[in-house]
Amino acid sequence: MIYLQLFLTFFHVGSLSFGGGYASLPLIQEQVVLKHKWLSMADFVDIITISQMTPGPIALNTSTFVGTRMAGFPGAVVATLGCVTPSCIIVLILAFLYKRYKNLSVVQAILSGLRPAVVALIASAGTSIVALTLWHDPELGMSAANFNGIGVVLFVTSLAIMRIRRVGPIKMMLANGVVGAVLYYFLG
Repeated sequence: MIYLQLFLTFFHVGSLSFGGGYASLPLIQEQVVLKHKWLSMADFVDIITISQMTPGPIALNTSTFVGTRMAGFPGAVVATLGCVTPSCIIVLILAFLYKRYKNLSVVQAILSGLRPAVVALIASAGTSIVALTLWHDPELGMSAANFNGIGVVLFVTSLAIMRIRRVGPIKMMLANGVVGAVLYYFLG
């Protein structure tokens, strides 16, 4: 039963993930954290972090990690297939249609209309992750007792270093992992 749930969940995510992996994060969060309650929000953010560090699309990596967490290697395969199958079908259909109708103004208008929706989905995922960074548990509210000072310092410092020194995101994540481990071990 879990295999069917994994496949259908990630088939649903894969079929509604327009705009790339980051745009699919709110959909994955809704299914995995809120609907099925397979993961807590903290576990979800951990899986997103690992998914960003491993090669490949973030939505695909996330489905693989969630599948592994829920049902081992077979779960990973089923969840990954669920995530990939709609994309393969949709891309084949859209490639045919685009090749045939790409010069129509309606097609260009549709593509222009999708761009703001994709930005909104990415912003939604980003705000969820920022909220978890600023407060240990956003569901408990934004109180001073729930405030994550170490996370804020790491966030602001990382943002400044990446903007000023042009440090790449992978180096920044590795550095934050080391610094965060030390700070949370001694101060957290």
